[in-house]
Amino acid sequence: MSIDPLFFGYGSLVNLATHDYAMPRPARLHGWRRVWRHTSLRPVAYLSVERAEGCVIEGVVAHVPGGDWAALDAREAAYTRHDVTEQTHHDGPGNPVAVYQVHHGHLAPPRPDHPILLSYIDVVVQGYLRLFGHEGAEAFFATTHGWSNAIQDDRAAPVYPRSQRLTPEETAFVDAKLTRLRGKDPALRSV
Repeated sequence: MSIDPLFFGYGSLVNLATHDYAMPRPARLHGWRRVWRHTSLRPVAYLSVERAEGCVIEGVVAHVPGGDWAALDAREAAYTRHDVTEQTHHDGPGNPVAVYQVHHGHLAPPRPDHPILLSYIDVVVQGYLRLFGHEGAEAFFATTHGWSNAIQDDRAAPVYPRSQRLTPEETAFVDAKLTRLRGKDPALRSV
């Protein structure tokens, strides 16, 4: 049995095309929710998590070989790791599990000129579609807070460093979900 620690991914790490960590599998994190956050680090929103009693989010766990967090910590440089072993449920061994949350020292008040990148949304939703199907991707939108941020359509020239090419069906799914969100919240717009 491996004693490698695991990470719980809830955003781009759900898209298995963005990493090669071993033995990824679906998991659920209890007592946390996803949220778009503004930071002092860059002029776009970050996807993060925050503690939230009674909430559950789906994601993925995968092994961090030998407990060497250096590469993942570099990828998630704006975030800090939190032990969520007791809050994470999956069908694998009970190895320690950590989740990344935007570091509180980096948080900034919401700003309309700090949009969510559409290329970032695309990567995350593609991961949910491929791992959890339409129902799981629908749940991603429903269980993520902070959709009132502006959205920057950067598909033609992606700003997000791990952008992926979506199929026409995946693109249509993302666009339809965002259109429905815009109808519910007129403050949501493309910039």
